[in-house]
Amino acid sequence: MEAAVAGPLLEARDIWRTYPSGEGEVHAVAGVTLAVAVGEFVALTGRSGSGKTTMLNLLGGLDRPTAGQVYIDGVDLARLGDRQITRLRRERLGFIFQSYGLIPTLSALENVELPMHLRGWSWRQRQERAIETLKLVGIGARVSHRVYELSGGEQQRVAIARALSAQPGLILADEPTGSLDTATAASIWQLLLEIVRSSNVAVVAVTHDLSVRDYATRTISMQDGRLEAAS
Repeated sequence: MEAAVAGPLLEARDIWRTYPSGEGEVHAVAGVTLAVAVGEFVALTGRSGSGKTTMLNLLGGLDRPTAGQVYIDGVDLARLGDRQITRLRRERLGFIFQSYGLIPTLSALENVELPMHLRGWSWRQRQERAIETLKLVGIGARVSHRVYELSGGEQQRVAIARALSAQPGLILADEPTGSLDTATAASIWQLLLEIVRSSNVAVVAVTHDLSVRDYATRTISMQDGRLEAAS
């Protein structure tokens, strides 16, 4: 894998994602350019169908653009094969999903350990780091609880701890508050902001929850596959 170079942690250059349709083509993402640095919490907002999730998938290497380039730590994803992209995601990215993506029969601690296990960390390293991140997200007292014993807000905190556990530089969040009530959602946004400030990472979150504007360092609206006004 290529060495990282100085510059934005994440950069998209004129990326497009086009799908064929019965009436021609649909541009889910249309000519988007974006740069994100360490220490930024960037929120992409917009209605359903605006292209937010497609955009996030392109930024995280889960899908490939029809045209344009995506760089993570200076590495052009277009130059990587599928195995190399998988390795890059495992080593440099953390993902947070609306549905949490946790294994319900495992404990909070065991769920957080999983990314580190995939990276070959020792049992002791995994235990120490998992406990550290669970404390960081405010549920250090619940490490032994099974996921099904936790509230929705607690489960999302476990998911955030898991995303942080292997020490990624970039965290990508897809509607992380979509299943939460207003107060719990606010606590998750505040937590992500605190993580950006304290952990030398960048966060990109896509959401229809406009309250994120009170927490993100930059908010950009998305409509019809294009980035609109930033605030």
